[in-house]
Amino acid sequence: QDVADFEWVMWFTSFRNIIIFALSGHVLFAKICSMTMPQHRAVMYMIYGALAVLGSMGLLYLMIILSHCLLLYSVALAKQKWLCYVAGLCCLASFKVEPFGSWQSGFVTGAFDLQDVLFYGGCTFTIMRCMSFALESSQKEEGIYSIFDLLKYNFYLPFFFFGPVMTFDQFHAQVSTRELRRKDDEMRNIRVSALLHVGAIVAVDIFFHFFYILTLPSDLKFVNRLSDWSLAGLAYSNLVYDWVKAAVMFGVTNTIARLDHLEPPQPPKCITMLYIFAETHFDRGINDWLCKYVYDHIGENHDNVLKELVASTATFAITTLWLGPCQVVYIWSLVNCFGLNFELWVQKFFQLGPFAKLEAKLSGAMSRRIRAAFGAVNFWAIVLYNILALNSLEFAQLVTKRLLVMGFPVSTLSIWFITYCGVQLIKERERILALQEEDKAKVE
Repeated sequence: QDVADFEWVMWFTSFRNIIIFALSGHVLFAKICSMTMPQHRAVMYMIYGALAVLGSMGLLYLMIILSHCLLLYSVALAKQKWLCYVAGLCCLASFKVEPFGSWQSGFVTGAFDLQDVLFYGGCTFTIMRCMSFALESSQKEEGIYSIFDLLKYNFYLPFFFFGPVMTFDQFHAQVSTRELRRKDDEMRNIRVSALLHVGAIVAVDIFFHFFYILTLPSDLKFVNRLSDWSLAGLAYSNLVYDWVKAAVMFGVTNTIARLDHLEPPQPPKCITMLYIFAETHFDRGINDWLCKYVYDHIGENHDNVLKELVASTATFAITTLWLGPCQVVYIWSLVNCFGLNFELWVQKFFQLGPFAKLEAKLSGAMSRRIRAAFGAVNFWAIVLYNILALNSLEFAQLVTKRLLVMGFPVSTLSIWFITYCGVQLIKERERILALQEEDKAKVE
């Protein structure tokens, strides 16, 4: 195995072990609490989560987390949104910008697999949760939520290290419910989801030992010898690998959260179904957080081009800080921000009178075909933009040059046509699902 493949195996193996030991203990503990003291279950979740963090990362790490919680709680007392943003982003920067990140990580002694991932994951997700708490508190009409509410929110173990982020208002409302009732077939769906994710963990664990998709892009001499189709497949497969990692990680934690009578953010949308920049996200929790507190807050109805530009720029600026500022992240943020805005510009352009009248004369099928043609271009733009973050700038440049310049017209048009057919199928599936939802709403 190459180095990057080995690192992925180590990451996935360590994550699997954490799931088996820490989260299985949480499931048993949560079940006992929900049966014996449902009115105090949030407190028991907090105690178990804090003890698990203490046992895995040590007392100094727990003190770092508590200090940031206390700082942002103190800021929330002022009930000023701008102050919450400034304090929260400064705390986030303290983990993402050197030398502050290394200084804080130096307090954690010892070494084990995934220590760095657990450190930065737990800290940065904590900051996002504390910012959500502070912003929701600033909107509260009377008084403020207690620091006890913040600790119950932050130390819910399934979400602590790896997310997803549930906004404080959703978590507080759901965990405060005393009447714990299951929907029809809810337990059956949870069992099916659990079995599917166990199967996915086993399958991915096996695949990591036989596939070298992650390290092939680093060997540019070898990649240059691949055909255009193989190169396109390699680029697409890298995004699929990252999606599988996110789907398994968030799927497992979400299943446990649903056992605890919570409705967490959904796992990421399959990469194959992403042909719109507005839906491109691998962490739906962070996406919901950014949309609520930044993107929708500034962009409002998203019908003004200037407001949309400001909203998307602010959103990707915070995302850049979240991912960790560096050259590749800067480029990734810039091109994705451009793609999101260009999508809106094109949409506004074709909503002008002459184009709107022309589309009104077309049949629904023909309109869908035209939109699918643009969607196919969007799909490959999303692939090319996101392999920047997963691989390297050189690999992204090579794929772009081969598919758009050297491969034109045969490879370019044939790959575009196959993608166009796929987008058509996806749009048809979305149309059928929308009709089913309408029928279901009418029945209810």
